[in-house]
Amino acid sequence: MARLAANHRQKRMASSPPVFRFAPSPNGRLHLGHAYSALLNQRLAGRFGGELLLRIEDIDLTRCRYEFEQGIFDDLAWLGISFPPEVRRQSRHFDDYRRALDRLDAMGLVYPCFCSRQQVKEAVGRCEAESGMPWPRDPDGAPLYPGTCRDLSEAEARRRRAAGEPHVLRLAMDRALARVAGAALVYRLFDETGAQRDVTVDPAGWGDVVLARKDVPTSYHLSVVVDDALQGVSHVVRGRDLEAATGIHVLLQRLLDLPTPRYHFHRLLNDETGQKLAKSRLSRSLADLRADGATPEAIRRQLGFT
Repeated sequence: MARLAANHRQKRMASSPPVFRFAPSPNGRLHLGHAYSALLNQRLAGRFGGELLLRIEDIDLTRCRYEFEQGIFDDLAWLGISFPPEVRRQSRHFDDYRRALDRLDAMGLVYPCFCSRQQVKEAVGRCEAESGMPWPRDPDGAPLYPGTCRDLSEAEARRRRAAGEPHVLRLAMDRALARVAGAALVYRLFDETGAQRDVTVDPAGWGDVVLARKDVPTSYHLSVVVDDALQGVSHVVRGRDLEAATGIHVLLQRLLDLPTPRYHFHRLLNDETGQKLAKSRLSRSLADLRADGATPEAIRRQLGFT
């Protein structure tokens, strides 16, 4: 029944007006890269007769701040991008993500991992020293989790969780893939003309990804697929740096019987050194540019949205 319901939702999405979303995190001020993504979402939503939603992805309660959220609204209004008044803030919907996580747990696909990042690094180093070979990396270049906690007994895992040990919850990738064996892991890629083609993904290269943490009952991967489904998002337009991660999202959508949106991955903007614009590198913000006299028209023209 769940699969039939998911198929019905997929068909309904295909026949309804498209729904796009721009989903920044309020952990810093928006820069030109965000402006490009927001303007492209606006253009494609208009071109395809769809609606553009705003979502605030603020699951990181330590780095996300109110003033940065207000800055998002200010920057987007300055650029001339409007949204429906109901804005989804992830921090208000942890119960939605917890329910999705509980479903995966009930399938036997989730296990607690008590390893710190330093312990994972040390374990990978030992494996490389013993084998004399580089340890496998995920598509982002990070070493795959070596599976230290995969075989903990249920009693041991329960005892350590009850004791309050810091931990994350990981997806057992091999069991997850076995669960969907025989089902095609495919999403539809579309371009700015509307042309489409199917893309097959293989999420195995990510290993046992983190789905939640002890203090936050979700992760980017889990929350984004739940949000897109609950908001009826049919078209996801985001940067190429997230293209590989779509394999994880398609897998989670299959496991949770959620519809898979169409995807478009746009170019990334670099600074004068050739590095991708990023908040973590303190790339110049739209607020800085505005303070220096830039106009919305100049920004649009610079980014190719005349």
